[in-house]
Amino acid sequence: MNIIQALILGIVQGLTEFIPVSSSGHLVLFHQWLGVTEHGLAFDVALHFGTLMAILIYFHEDIISLVRAVFVRSQQTKLAWLIAMATIPAAAAGFLLQDAAESTFRSSILVAMNLILVAFLMIGAEYYAKKQTQNKKRNKLNDTTTKQALAVGLAQAAAIVPGVSRSGATITTGIFMGMDRVAATRFSFLLGVPIMLGAITKVMFDGGLSSVQNEATIFAVGVISAFVSGMFAINFLIKYLAKHSLNVFAYYRIGLGILVLILALA
Repeated sequence: MNIIQALILGIVQGLTEFIPVSSSGHLVLFHQWLGVTEHGLAFDVALHFGTLMAILIYFHEDIISLVRAVFVRSQQTKLAWLIAMATIPAAAAGFLLQDAAESTFRSSILVAMNLILVAFLMIGAEYYAKKQTQNKKRNKLNDTTTKQALAVGLAQAAAIVPGVSRSGATITTGIFMGMDRVAATRFSFLLGVPIMLGAITKVMFDGGLSSVQNEATIFAVGVISAFVSGMFAINFLIKYLAKHSLNVFAYYRIGLGILVLILALA
């Protein structure tokens, strides 16, 4: 892997981690298209460090408030514990399916199928939300219920499969469960903090740290580009979804999925 390839992969990770089009799916595709075979999962997880830093900085006030609420009861205490509970399914899935994530799941055809499948779920969620809002008001972030948090947590666990999209699955599920679109987006981003931190720690202790030390410059370029593009993506998506639906991202996923299937089967 060279610096240009690392830069491209970092930008792809930063943009697609938060925009609901599947960062893992895009990384699998770009690894194949760029001919990058070394480092694999270790490099992809390192890129998550860049996007994790983007979340921590962008939502630093929310995160500090949530951490404090765990120890000192406040209006945020319930939300803090709901995020902790919702993290459990993804943590279990990551522990049990790590080997498959490194091999079996890294298939372009699987990525394409999941891109298309989740796209239709996103369109369905928007249609369902439009119908429901005619009858009742949708929940804001601090009104999140245990049932909603658990459903979003299970959706995050499904995102271990490339092409599903962590943000796509969690935001879509949140909308289906009655959450306001922006509330679902913010919950999705905050929910990503513990699972990203856990994934980074596990891979680094499982031998990924040696890869970082051997290719420090390459990894640094990837992480920094993921951080910068991630900050842009967070800011863009929150502002965009305040006024628009998920449909444009769904259409992109369908188009990309069809293209990948054609190229893979040709």
